[in-house]
Amino acid sequence: MSSSTSNFPIRGLVDTAALMKIGSLELRAKVVMEGFQRGLHRSPFHGFSVEFSEYRPYVPGDDVRFLDWRLYARSDRDYVKKFEDETNLRCHLVVDQSGSMSYGSLGWRKADYAATLAATLAHFLDAQGDAVGLVTFTDHITEHLPPRHRPGHLRRVLIGLERSSDGPSSELAKPLAEVAGLVSRRGLLVLISDLLAPAGDLERQLGALAASGHELVIFQLLDPAERSFTFEDGAPAVFRDLESGRQLFIDPQAARGGYQRALAAHLEMIAGACRRWGVTHHLFSTDQALDLALLGFLGRRRRGGEGRAA
Repeated sequence: MSSSTSNFPIRGLVDTAALMKIGSLELRAKVVMEGFQRGLHRSPFHGFSVEFSEYRPYVPGDDVRFLDWRLYARSDRDYVKKFEDETNLRCHLVVDQSGSMSYGSLGWRKADYAATLAATLAHFLDAQGDAVGLVTFTDHITEHLPPRHRPGHLRRVLIGLERSSDGPSSELAKPLAEVAGLVSRRGLLVLISDLLAPAGDLERQLGALAASGHELVIFQLLDPAERSFTFEDGAPAVFRDLESGRQLFIDPQAARGGYQRALAAHLEMIAGACRRWGVTHHLFSTDQALDLALLGFLGRRRRGGEGRAA
């Protein structure tokens, strides 16, 4: 299904321009999380906790080797470590690092926004006790970290996101097919991409991912200039394809109408495919507050789309 965050108001949104000036990816994610938590107190989600303890109370039959004696000494209560197979969810964050993601008209690239979004979702999932993994790709998979919930794993995910790999290719069908083959255990797949790829191949591959039993959530990211095709001087100029390197001389004013019609058709195709396959689809401009993305993700979970692994 196509989804919107407009039904879930939240106040105190983090300013995107200020956020993206922070050099540390981890710190950016923490700022979004903190702002999001503050905003929840004035939203319909008041009372929802994003805090999680990696322990659970001891019950008869648990292996006493996993009792935390230090915690017992402090609290006089028996707790055991909560392991990965007891977590709520197995999630792969699937992040596009192809050449088109290196575009940005605002002082930051789509790739920077995507990494910050993925890092924020990773923090959120980890705080909930969920197992989170990472897949990055260009024209092929460049990194794969299986979902885990254990000390140090979140840091590995963040390091993976910090590695820039501005690769070629807008052919998303091949890397998405590799993802389908790689991620065999059913769970949640969160795809973060601009989805600027041939429509037919993209629709087939999204259908294949959805039909494989995974719950699929898509965050489609576009720079505002890509949506409006408006440039400051408006004069004819040479435009370079960031993936193929091909250069074209274009008059933006003359091309704008045709470009916007083509983009609208492409976006409608993606939205239609997502509706047909039961895929949750969020379309974001890279100037939008990242709190809204997290809010949309939270809304999906509250509606019951928990995506538990089989």
